[in-house]
Amino acid sequence: MKELATDYPDKYPVNHEEAFVLGVLHDIGYKFSSQQQEHASIGGLLLKEQGYKYWQEVYYHGIPQNNYDSNMLRLLNYADMITGPTGIYMTIQERIDDIAKRYGEDSWRVKEAIDLSQMITEG
Repeated sequence: MKELATDYPDKYPVNHEEAFVLGVLHDIGYKFSSQQQEHASIGGLLLKEQGYKYWQEVYYHGIPQNNYDSNMLRLLNYADMITGPTGIYMTIQERIDDIAKRYGEDSWRVKEAIDLSQMITEG
């Protein structure tokens, strides 16, 4: 995230160090839930309790929605959609294909990834 913020300052006008920390913390909810669908909300609420500035970005990341928006959330969602499960770079389409391969073409994960990719490319 820090690299993307540095490379695209007009598109993502955010603090680079804060972007780095958010990138590290954004999936913390996986440690506290066995359900992938709730990791964002659990992580966000946990970080809110700790007073973390970007808890809402964690709470809403990966979820196509209109309830909350910020430059940091846009950056996080973009970074998440171009990073594979092992941390390697991939295109958004490759990421969607990877999700489909792991969870099934008709899974809710694929639908959300497609919806999120449309928000990213339109925004």
